[in-house]
Parts: sequence; structure tokens; C-alpha cells
Amino acid sequence: MDLDVFVTAHRSEWDRLDHLLRRGRRLTGTEADELVALYQRTATHLSLIRSSTPDPMLIARLTQLVARARSTVTGTRRASWQDVARFLTAGFPAAVYRSRHWWIPTAVLSVLLAAGMGWWIGTHPEVQSAIAAPDDLRRMTHPGGEYETYYSSHPAASFAAQVWTNNAQAAAMCLVLGAFLCLPVIWILFVNVLNLAVGIGLMSSAGRLDTFLGLILPHGLLELTAVFVAAGTGLRLGWTVIDPGPRTRRAALAQQGRAAIGMAIGLALVLFVSGVIEGFVTPSGLPTWARIAIGIAAELAFLAYVYILGGRAARAGDTGDLDAAERSAELPAAA
Repeated sequence: MDLDVFVTAHRSEWDRLDHLLRRGRRLTGTEADELVALYQRTATHLSLIRSSTPDPMLIARLTQLVARARSTVTGTRRASWQDVARFLTAGFPAAVYRSRHWWIPTAVLSVLLAAGMGWWIGTHPEVQSAIAAPDDLRRMTHPGGEYETYYSSHPAASFAAQVWTNNAQAAAMCLVLGAFLCLPVIWILFVNVLNLAVGIGLMSSAGRLDTFLGLILPHGLLELTAVFVAAGTGLRLGWTVIDPGPRTRRAALAQQGRAAIGMAIGLALVLFVSGVIEGFVTPSGLPTWARIAIGIAAELAFLAYVYILGGRAARAGDTGDLDAAERSAELPAAA
């Protein structure tokens, strides 16, 4: 494309758009329609210039012009409680539902790996001795040991807040770092699986696996599910960098990244619930069956939330991304 010819051909349209924008609210109906048409054409011109013969000065001018026009055409929009309600009832569960083909395999493989590593640790004393000295192992696993007192070592409210903060940070790191070709997510996931396997192995070798599961399951079902969702979404984001599909890599990554940000907010709320259970239910005096039943109920409620509300929203076309009116326009990608 000859940039000089292109600029000469369309400069009058850009100047006219600038003139209409300066008039603000004093536009007639015909002029308002003209402004919308000029805004759409100028946005297309900007995309063409960016993709063919980029000129920094011209791009800066048109970017500013398009931004002003967009603000005038769409108006200033503020978030409302309706947006929050829509996010919680449609956007977030739809995003989790649509990424289920990533986080469900992640969950299954992680649980199998934790069980296998736990069995290996529990049946091999030499592995246990490499983890800690015999006295330290007894201090961790005997009745009233560190594995049991961990959940009641701090006041419930502060402990729940600390757990929630740590888990939310881990989930956010999985979502954000997924763009680095999945590798950081795999490492974070492996560390979590290893910690779980060590607990399973050491407590099973001491004949107290039932006690360990009674402490882990009440909060761990929902907590681990949230971590697996974050890890699966992070892996999906990383794979988008490798294979963006029919879209441009920039457009594909932008869409998945926006959805991942929403997922981080939603998962923080899920992890808050698991943190409350871990702080108040896990160390409580309730019978083991009652504590586990609460954990199972919370897990089933989350899965129902995802598959009922999220499935319905996903089938209606919700992706967890911003509405089309709130996203930058994209040129169609060549097939």
C-alpha cells in the first residue's frame, strides 16, 4: 500500500471526524450518523495502516482520533451491580465450563500422580528418611502432631484469611504465568501435588491415613478444584501462545487473557469459601463424617454452579470475555 496515496485519499474524512468530535453534543441527527460512519471507517483505516505500512506519527494520530470517537459513540460506561450479578451468574461459570476440557484432565492426572507418589513415599522408608529425620517424622505424624495441630495453631479467622491469601496468589500465578508456554503452571501444580503426596505417604506409613483424609477433604475438595481450574486455564492460555488457531496470536491471547482475569476474580471467591471451611470447619469438634459431608456439599454446589449456570450461559454464547461493545474491533483473520 502506498501510504502517501492512502493518506491523501482519506485525510478529509479524518479531518471531518475531528471536526464533528470537537462539536460534541451540538450535532444534528444527520451529523451523528455521519460521525458513527466516519468512526467505523477510521478504525478500519487504522487497522490497515498498522498491519501493512506502520507509521508511528500517523498511527498515534488515528489511535487518538478513534479513541475519542469511540468514547463519543459508546459513551462512558460505569460498572454496576448488574455487571457483578451477570459476572457471577453467567460470565465466570461459563468461563469455567468452557475450559473444563483443560482442568478436568489436569485434576485427574494430578490426583493420580499424588496418589502414586504418596504410595511410593509410604512404602519406601528410605524415601521417608530423605524427607526428614525419624524424630521429625514422628513429630509430624503422631496423634496431636504437626499435621493435626496445623489447622488449629492460629485463631480461625486469621488462619482462614492467611489460607485464602496464599491459595488466591497461587491460583492467580497459574492464570497469569500460563502465557509463558505453560512451564510455570506445571511447576506450581507439581509443587502442590508433591506436598499432598508427602502428607499422604507419611500419614499412611504411620497408619493414620484416615485422620489425614479427615482433615484434608472438608476444605481440600473445593480448594484443589479451584487450583486445578486455575492451572487448567493457565495451560490453555499457554497453549494459545503456541497454537492460536484461526485467529491472530494477539487476538487469541487477548481473549483468553481477559477471560483469565475474570477467572482470577471468581476463583478468589471460591477459595474464600474453602478458606472459611479450612479455618472454621476442619479444626472444629464436629465428627469426621460431618466435616467431610460439608466439604462434599461445597464441592457439589460448585460443580452444579458450573455445569448448570455455566453450561446454560456457554450454550447461549457467553465466553467469560468482555461484551463485544466493550472490546476493540478486530479485523477478520485470513483462513
